[in-house]
Amino acid sequence: MPKTPVVFIHGLWIHSSAWAPWQELFAANGYEPFAPGWPGDADTVEATRANAEQLDDVGIEQICHHYADFIDTLDAKPIVVGHSFGGLIAQELLANDLAIAGVAIDPAPIKGVKTLPFSQLRSGFPVLGNPANKKRTVALTAKQFRYSFGNAITEEESDALFEAWTIPGPGRPLFEDATANFTRNSPATVDTHTAVRGPLLLISGTEDHTVPKAVTKEVLGLYADNPSSVTEYREFEGRGHSLTLDSGWRDVADATLEWLASKHLAAEGATTA
Repeated sequence: MPKTPVVFIHGLWIHSSAWAPWQELFAANGYEPFAPGWPGDADTVEATRANAEQLDDVGIEQICHHYADFIDTLDAKPIVVGHSFGGLIAQELLANDLAIAGVAIDPAPIKGVKTLPFSQLRSGFPVLGNPANKKRTVALTAKQFRYSFGNAITEEESDALFEAWTIPGPGRPLFEDATANFTRNSPATVDTHTAVRGPLLLISGTEDHTVPKAVTKEVLGLYADNPSSVTEYREFEGRGHSLTLDSGWRDVADATLEWLASKHLAAEGATTA
C-alpha cells in the first residue's frame, strides 16, 4: 500500500534541511516525508547563503504555487506540516483542498488577525524597518535570531541553531502579511469560514516572540464559524519560536503524530512515536 506523504514547509530564515529529524521520525512511523524548500532556496544552507539574491522578491503567492506544484507531483494528497510562514502556507493549501490534513506550528498570522503584540513587531523590525527590504533578501544577526527564535533556550543553543540552519529570507512575505488587513486580495487570505477541508491543528509555544500565542489563538477564533471542518489548538508551555528545531523538537513532533492518529491518519504499520 502506498505510504501517506507528508510535506514539511519551513518558514522565514530557516532552511528546509532543518526538518531532517522530523522526516526520519515520520518515515519510521510509516509516512513518506518530503521537505522541499521555497522557490529560490538552494539544496544546502551554505549554498542558499551564498546565493541569497535568488530569493529576492519571492512572495506568499509564489510560495503557495510552488508547493501546490510540488504536491501535484505526488501520488496522493499529503498531510502538510508548516512552521511560521510555512504554517500560513499549510493553511492555504489545506483550505484549497490540496492536502488531507494540516498542522500549523507558530503560524504567521492570516488575514483577519488584529492582535499585534510588541514582541511580534520587534521580531519583524529587521525587515519591516526599511521599506526597501520588500524586494530584497534579508539575513538575521545572531542577536536578532536569539530574540525572535531562541529566547526560550540557552544562548549557546540559540547560537548553534543560528549557525546550523539560518538562511537569508525574502522581505516580501513580511510586508504582505503586515498589510493583509488593508489589502483587498491579500495573499495572506485563508478561507476560514466556508472551506470544507481536512482537520487542522494549530500549535503555539507560550513564549514565542515572533508569533505570540495570542495571535495563534485569534487565528483559531477565525475558524470558529466553520462547523463543517475540524480545527484544534495545542500549546507548549515555555517554548519559543525555535520549538521545531531546538532540543525539544521531539515533544512537538510526537504530539503531531499523536494528533494525526487521533484523526485516523496514522500511517499503515506505524510504530509507537
